[in-house]
Amino acid sequence: MFKPNYYLLITAVFALLCILTNNVYFKLVWAWFALSFFCVSLAYLLNKPTIFRKRSDGTVPIYIRWIFLPFLWSTQLYNSWARSNDPVPALQKIDEGLYLARRLFPSDVHDIKHENIGAVLDVTAEFSSLNWVTYQDDIDYLNIPILDHSVPSDLQIQRALNWVHTHRKNDRSVVIHCALGRGRSVFMLAAYLLSQNADMSPDAAMQKIRGIRQTARLNKRQFKRLKRSYNQKLLKVHNTAWLIANPVAGRREWEEKKSDILRYLSAYYDLTVKTTTPEVNGTDLAKEAILSSPDLVIACGGDGTVTEVASALIGTQTKLGIIPLGTANAFNQVLCGTLSKVAPLETVCLNLIEGCDLRVDTATCNGELMLLLAGVGFEQQMIEKADRTKKNTSGQFAYLQGLWEAIGQNEIHDFSVTLNDDDPFVIHTPSLTIANAAPVTTLLAQGKGLPNIMDGELDLTWLDPKRTQILNLAELALLGLGDRHENSAAQEGNNGVFHRSAGRVKVDISSVGRYVIDGEEREADSIEIVVNPQSLSVVVPEDLMRHTNDLHTVSSSEERNT
Repeated sequence: MFKPNYYLLITAVFALLCILTNNVYFKLVWAWFALSFFCVSLAYLLNKPTIFRKRSDGTVPIYIRWIFLPFLWSTQLYNSWARSNDPVPALQKIDEGLYLARRLFPSDVHDIKHENIGAVLDVTAEFSSLNWVTYQDDIDYLNIPILDHSVPSDLQIQRALNWVHTHRKNDRSVVIHCALGRGRSVFMLAAYLLSQNADMSPDAAMQKIRGIRQTARLNKRQFKRLKRSYNQKLLKVHNTAWLIANPVAGRREWEEKKSDILRYLSAYYDLTVKTTTPEVNGTDLAKEAILSSPDLVIACGGDGTVTEVASALIGTQTKLGIIPLGTANAFNQVLCGTLSKVAPLETVCLNLIEGCDLRVDTATCNGELMLLLAGVGFEQQMIEKADRTKKNTSGQFAYLQGLWEAIGQNEIHDFSVTLNDDDPFVIHTPSLTIANAAPVTTLLAQGKGLPNIMDGELDLTWLDPKRTQILNLAELALLGLGDRHENSAAQEGNNGVFHRSAGRVKVDISSVGRYVIDGEEREADSIEIVVNPQSLSVVVPEDLMRHTNDLHTVSSSEERNT
């Protein structure tokens, strides 16, 4: 196989042929070949196996296959020659229930059936897979795309370990294959052997594999990554999960989506499934889950269910995953973005499988867990008016209707506010929110843009009663869409919006006697909210994890400079 840095040279050769050739048809062919190898070069230069667009089921879009056909032809020719001269069989048993193989062809199906293999892990990025349904109905298949000669990411390793282990626990034999069964597949099998044998070293794992498959080898980069993962204790199976579902959340979607959810997740997690009842809520079930030390607890429902489950996970290392089935799903929007509201179920489950662990802030309001925000005035009135009947018929529009009605009434109140240990001050406003986090759709909390769920502070937003509230909401919308660190106008109440931040907030609300916390109504004469920094571990998509870390770095830097 060519070394990756040769692909640019091959691209240059075909580009030169394209320039020197006069015949238009040959010119098009050479241009096609140059484009194909240039795309392969990009994949290696950027370390992006996703350029091949190979799906987890092994299929590749037809337009991608056409682009890469010249490259695939050349690799197919090399692999055919290598297979015919390979001193080892296509498929070999390395350990009980564990097999290594080169890329599987229809001629290999007999051996798969003979060995009673029930799962195929394909770690190639460039080749489409066999249609296993055509050959054997009960074969489970997964693709984790890795470039030839390259190394997998930590997330890919974790996903592979969980998937293989789940099948082995169910007594299903697993074959791992790459193009020739020499590098990428060897890495994954060695990683799994190390995860299951505490006394085994990376050298010993390779000796075991090479003792059976003599052509198995890792290049220096691959072996260095294997040793690093081993030394950092990353080669651990983390696949025990509890799923706690609220069967009446949203529009009773659990029963409709249950089978699909379990099908997506059961291949990666050893699942324990529980449902809430009027007598047993999510907190009770999450406390039961903690006793068995699971790697993940999944809350399947709306914001109320998420809050119940999260309350038992505060201060622990157990991760919280979310499958949003509620009306608003506001906390999931904070973690995964507004587009998560329309994400297909498969994507939501894939985020739980491939996502990253992120520590976020929580807060307590009068001793009760608060993930999002507490509010008086417009926020409380909006929730009060958006009752269950309206939410069942109108969905999230019920909240908009409730907010519109509250704005129409425009009741003004005086609240005494104390921030941290400062002296109290009085505000005159129709709306006050204290937010730990809020999605962009929660306008009333956007006094300085989106609240940062990792900054260790609460964000207070209130409105000027002298200004038309429609204009105030428009201003909040603009603040929510802008850069939080540039939104300084609200600090002094410019344009009718006021903002402050603090780690502890106390508010005298005796003039109204009611408030709302994370969408639930409560009664009290005062509220005291205290932030609890980085107290909850949640699962977020990998790309959003990188974006969140960048924002957190910027925020921390600006706070130090201030």
